[in-house]
Amino acid sequence: MAGEDAVVLLSGGIDSATAAAMAKRDGYELHALSFHYGQRHERELQSAGKVAAFLRAKTQKVIHFDLKAIGGSALTDEIAVPKGRSEREISRGIPVTYVPARNTIFLSFALALAERVGAQDIFFGANQLDYSGYPDCRDEYIRAFEKMANLATKSAVEGKSRVRIHTPLLQMTKGEIIKTGLQLGLDYGMTWSCYDPLEDGRACGQCDSCRLRLKGFREAGSIDPIAYAR
Repeated sequence: MAGEDAVVLLSGGIDSATAAAMAKRDGYELHALSFHYGQRHERELQSAGKVAAFLRAKTQKVIHFDLKAIGGSALTDEIAVPKGRSEREISRGIPVTYVPARNTIFLSFALALAERVGAQDIFFGANQLDYSGYPDCRDEYIRAFEKMANLATKSAVEGKSRVRIHTPLLQMTKGEIIKTGLQLGLDYGMTWSCYDPLEDGRACGQCDSCRLRLKGFREAGSIDPIAYAR
């Protein structure tokens, strides 16, 4: 794949950073794509920029739009972010941090950019094992979107190219993901996961995303380099 372009969805978190590093390892030229969508944890965009620079992305774009206008999520609305939930509680149901149709929107932008730059490959750090029950992180959803993508673009209809959506982390635990990233030289101090950061810049340590992150570092036998409130 040396020299081929790929669009990488880059939120600035552990999963997207590791997926991007894996694409870079495989020889792709990266077009990093991030989003300012009205999320309360927009701090993640600073991390996305650092990761994109570290991986020497060919381009990095930040798309601005407002999902606060739709709401319905603890990340975009006046809804409390769940804190202190057990692993069992996190694994049950779809939490209020789910943002309606967010990954469909993200992948649609990625599809548009891929067609624009002539890339056939999109990397998406979705994960089915250690995640908070989001329906748009499942393999059946991703394969359905890929099928739709190849019916929807000019380049695919004209037979010039076909889009492939890569989800290299799909069946990995958070610990396995972190181990992989460390082997690829990623500094996870650049990344950000917390849904409800403190005003002083520390992660809360209690939201689902923080707890899954910390669990992953324990499983990987490593220490999380970012600062937590407790």
